[in-house]
Amino acid sequence: MHEPITAEPKMKLQNNRIKKILLLTWEYPPNVVGGLSRHVHGIAGGLSQMLYEVHVLTANPGHLPAYESDEGIHIHRVRPLKEHDRNFLHWILGLNLSMEQRARELASSHVFELVHAHDWLVGPCGLTLKESLKVPLVTTIHATEHGRNNGIYTELQKFIHEKENQLVKGSDRVIVCSEYMKEEVMHQFGVSDEKLAVIANGINKEIPMENQDRVLAGLPVRRSGRLIFSIGRMVKEKGFDTLIDSVPKIKENFPDVYFIIAGKGPMLEAYRKRIKELNLDDFIYFPGFINDMQRSALFNKCTFAVFPSYYEPFGIVALEAMISGKPAIVSNTGGLKGIVKHGFSGLFMIPGNSDSFAEQASYLLGNTDFGRTIGLNGKKVAESLFSWSRIAEETKRVFEETLISQKLEDLF
Repeated sequence: MHEPITAEPKMKLQNNRIKKILLLTWEYPPNVVGGLSRHVHGIAGGLSQMLYEVHVLTANPGHLPAYESDEGIHIHRVRPLKEHDRNFLHWILGLNLSMEQRARELASSHVFELVHAHDWLVGPCGLTLKESLKVPLVTTIHATEHGRNNGIYTELQKFIHEKENQLVKGSDRVIVCSEYMKEEVMHQFGVSDEKLAVIANGINKEIPMENQDRVLAGLPVRRSGRLIFSIGRMVKEKGFDTLIDSVPKIKENFPDVYFIIAGKGPMLEAYRKRIKELNLDDFIYFPGFINDMQRSALFNKCTFAVFPSYYEPFGIVALEAMISGKPAIVSNTGGLKGIVKHGFSGLFMIPGNSDSFAEQASYLLGNTDFGRTIGLNGKKVAESLFSWSRIAEETKRVFEETLISQKLEDLF
């Protein structure tokens, strides 16, 4: 049973200036699972400023309205068929079926020019709507199953890889967030260079914060001491084990330093257990989930941030550190290499190498003026190159090229 659709305002008739687009995503704020949610929110806001009428179709975790308008963005939420099924693939299938049904209902009163899908999780819906609505499908691939696992080893990984392949092959254009991801998608799925467009992720400008101490209440923040901060999903690919291994090396020379590593995920309890076994629970903390205000406050509070990923298609968290004016140490891998210039707007470490991180961290801790300089440089880079308005402009160009290509195909 689908939940009743709440009333939404009557839409104005389409004119020559307004084009309607439908964005498909399995997560969208305030339902935040990972970085994809914030990306789609940012691009939806940017596109709505480009004279697009943006409709977002997403999952409802159960407590949010089926429809709402937020800053001109029309958000439609559906509950998956068999939403309590613990089998994730069954849940995703049910989500796609519900999204397809809702999209057809919307198409009875809206003429969508284009569908924009985000990752394989909404791929079946995107491919079906391309055919039923007779519109182009643009897909953004944020990461690949092969890249996350450094190979395909299990039946589940094989299934996801094949769904990614079907989505990439069936899309009219594919957007990726970095040159690194472009090479990966070309290699994994055998698509041409012409089908791919590289558009970076964006970042919002820092919002001034009042009562920062109140926001941080309840978190393991010290009145004195220097904080090293990191955040991400608690999964192997994020490399947080490297930070745990580095703590003894750093605290020996800098006993005032401590770590907060925020985020939730399947590895969280294992990391907590490990730091207790190593008697490091006075130096490194895993508080779990934090909200956006706490996230911003910790970026403001920290001496520097670190992102030690083994695999990172882009690395929007590095931009969040940079926009806060704080230096960041990042793994010399993936999309992170396209964000940071070593020694100018951040520092590189070798992925999985705790000695490499300890070396870069020690240099920052011992050279505060240098850290302040690269923090300011990073802020300028983030503000000038990674604004959502700039990202939306590049996305709009891809949309227009795709629509023109379809019209030419229809003519000939």
